[in-house]
Amino acid sequence: MSEWYSLEDVADRLGLHVRTVRNYVRDGRLGAVRIGKQYRVSHADLQALTGGPAQPRQLEVTSVIDVDGIDAGAAERLATFIRELPKPARAPHVDVVHEPERDRLKVIVVGSVEANVELLRLVGAMAQEAA
Repeated sequence: MSEWYSLEDVADRLGLHVRTVRNYVRDGRLGAVRIGKQYRVSHADLQALTGGPAQPRQLEVTSVIDVDGIDAGAAERLATFIRELPKPARAPHVDVVHEPERDRLKVIVVGSVEANVELLRLVGAMAQEAA
């Protein structure tokens, strides 16, 4: 494979600051070729540093859904429904909290963008039915 990466690409793939990657190059920990004023890192040099293939950074999203005007019984039914949803391999983390003094249900979702969108739609539809 003859793929080349900029230092910014390497930093992004490894979740490091670009200055850290520059220091790795200066210290000889990461092989790089200087082309003009920029460094390029080969795929092989990147694998040598990491001990395996470099993976791009994972993106996670946190969403908070507030459902107002929901009594304790409806909140418990909705919370039970959410907790019992099937858990796919990369299922988001979900917390459900009912605030009885405010008749408010909070649903906190942490996971991929796709998982958040799917759960937001589902909770939105269920909350409309509970109202």
